[in-house]
Amino acid sequence: MSLTVCTWNINSVRLREPIVLDLLRDEAPDVLCLQETKSPVEKIPTENFAALGYTSLIARGQKGYNGVAILSRLPMEDVGHRDFCEKGDARHVSGRLENGVTIHNFYVPAGGDEPDRDKNDKFGHKLDFLTEMKQWFSESAPARSILVGDLNIAPQEDDVWSHKQLLKVVSHTPIEVEHLSDVQNAGNWIDVTRKHIPDGKLYSWWSYRARDWDAADKGRRLDHVWASNDIAGHATASRIARHVRGWEKPSDHAPVFASFDL
Repeated sequence: MSLTVCTWNINSVRLREPIVLDLLRDEAPDVLCLQETKSPVEKIPTENFAALGYTSLIARGQKGYNGVAILSRLPMEDVGHRDFCEKGDARHVSGRLENGVTIHNFYVPAGGDEPDRDKNDKFGHKLDFLTEMKQWFSESAPARSILVGDLNIAPQEDDVWSHKQLLKVVSHTPIEVEHLSDVQNAGNWIDVTRKHIPDGKLYSWWSYRARDWDAADKGRRLDHVWASNDIAGHATASRIARHVRGWEKPSDHAPVFASFDL
């Protein structure tokens, strides 16, 4: 079967329901994974999504912040979530398709502004969250799995507009990149996006602060699609829908797509 998965930090699913519907109509991914939904699960506007065929919803939510959701037009079973760092945050959810493929949807903490855990508890939380991810995948090797989400780290030099200028900026510091690499190696995950687009600058996030985000183009690749080693070879194409960042009342993230022939 062919499978197209999309991941998108939506920055409030209720506020941005119109552009979620636009994306579903225009692109029709089989599975859409949203982060930062900022909504209790019962208040996610499911009716219009279901009208487009997305009748499966697996989600964890909180009022006003965090939140992850998986919308699927294929039957999907809720296979649970993990409470990283025992904070009760809605930052992970997973679902399994009928073909046995498990999709993990993550929203890794942003980490605040100061890249020093002694001065900034948020940065320490981010590193601890990544350490727990690494431990989990070390203990239970993923099989037939796809991991997506806003991982809040741009790991490669070409994943940021200026490697040199962002080395001390949260999301591209060496310690964050090292922690993310440890997570990837622990699960033997393959970065599907960079598998298909190995060269050149590639971003999925542009700050709201830029007067003209497109012209300035000071982006970062914070949103990722990984696949377990046993199915990574079945990934056929990847792309970032940059133009969506320019839609009316947009998220500051663009959707990232990956297709598989499973």
